Amino acid sequence: MTLPIEIDALGKPCPMPLLLLKKQLKKTPDLKQYLLKASDPNSQIDIARYCHIHSYRFQLEKISASEFHYLIET
Repeated sequence: MTLPIEIDALGKPCPMPLLLLKKQLKKTPDLKQYLLKASDPNSQIDIARYCHIHSYRFQLEKISASEFHYLIET
């Protein structure tokens, strides 16, 4: 199994985590897993909504009060 591509959006305010994810999805459309690391709590809403709209599966792991990891499967 291929390791997910890591997208580091730590320290970047919304909507940057979502924009970085979209950019990576365009750049590597053949990959199936992405690990997005974000620190903005609003990213939880943005990423969940985006994944729901596009029927992507995702898992949220709250690392701390200011770090969130999303494993996104396309």
